[in-house]
Amino acid sequence: MLAPLNKDEKVIGFGIPSSAYVHIPFCRRRCYYCDFPISVVGDRKAGNNSGAIANYVDVLCQEINITPTFGKPLATVFLGGGTPSLLSVTQLGQILDKLERHFGIAADAEISMEMDPGTFDWEQLKGYRDAGVNRISLGVQAFQPELLQVCGRSHSVPDIFAAVELIGKVDFAHFSLDLISGLPHQTLEQWQQSLEMAVAIASNHISIYDLQIEPVTAFGRQYQPGAKPLPTDETTAQMYRLAKQVLNAGGYEHYEISNYAQPGHQCRHNRVYWENHPYYAFGMGAASYLNRQRFTRPRKTREYYEWVQELIDAGGVLDCPQISAIDVLLETLMLGLRLAEGLSLSTLAEDFGEKTLERIWACLQPYYLQGWVEIVTPSVEVLDIDAKKLPTVGQLRLNDPDGFLFSNTILADLFSELG
Repeated sequence: MLAPLNKDEKVIGFGIPSSAYVHIPFCRRRCYYCDFPISVVGDRKAGNNSGAIANYVDVLCQEINITPTFGKPLATVFLGGGTPSLLSVTQLGQILDKLERHFGIAADAEISMEMDPGTFDWEQLKGYRDAGVNRISLGVQAFQPELLQVCGRSHSVPDIFAAVELIGKVDFAHFSLDLISGLPHQTLEQWQQSLEMAVAIASNHISIYDLQIEPVTAFGRQYQPGAKPLPTDETTAQMYRLAKQVLNAGGYEHYEISNYAQPGHQCRHNRVYWENHPYYAFGMGAASYLNRQRFTRPRKTREYYEWVQELIDAGGVLDCPQISAIDVLLETLMLGLRLAEGLSLSTLAEDFGEKTLERIWACLQPYYLQGWVEIVTPSVEVLDIDAKKLPTVGQLRLNDPDGFLFSNTILADLFSELG
């Protein structure tokens, strides 16, 4: 069952959640790289004419309504998918109203919504803003029509610029673009063009994702990782470095492995994940983290509906074990080292003990000597330290870009040493 929360927020992995992820699974089609839990509705269906979407929103609100509350209003809400911009304004309002009534939403809350070009108009966008959405994440992925076609995207390049114009007219406080590198047939020249177009659009946040080939996707059936027509590992590394070069020059701070932001525009919701704080989650396939318990909902519509009914019948309690202390440590390292500032050494020592910190450093020493790992002071001065002795203050972080590029190698060693 879902035990009462430990309300001592100093205990890592516990604390009172103040963020919620809401999964909207509907898409016009499935992109060739996508392994997310989605439901394809075709090009003609949206929230205002789809019984399937309306039914899902009703069940989703039932799940929200039966979930235990712990007295802290939501500081961030993230509607992801799928394509949340297939919701009608009324359906979005229904979800946000349910969250407000059940948990409360802080007056200065960040409310993010993922959107695809070509799925909304001015009236719809204004309705979303009036309902409370103040941050848009636009799934652009590429600015070349041939690459959009390779991906199986449903939008065109003109759709992108039309969407950007609409977002500008409605004037959202925060606006992010998503791009993908390492696509089949993608060249360095195309990647640079996409980066420069993103900078010219002047969204205040840009997310850069390196293509991952998942076995269950269309790409997974077509391509072998590392084989043509996919770019080579050397080329994808060049793409990563090029992104840093172009976006830093454009005024964007590289604050997380895959994310860049203008000052004051980091994604508050995603930082909840990277800082390993608890959060609610709702909807098909969504994963929550409460009271050191991680739980993923069923990925298929029927199974999810049945699960919500079982949850209602059980009075809102779940039966799932707490994750172990060592798993909390490994997750803290894996997530926190994604951030440019890394992890506080004093906090690591306080939460996990100095002996554990010594084991971490013993594993990281070779990477420190290689320049992939750094220790910095609060004033972001990189320290030149004795590799055998770790200071008790400062931040442990990965170097940008090399430490980030080889983060999987570094983390694999940490997991092997500590797991």
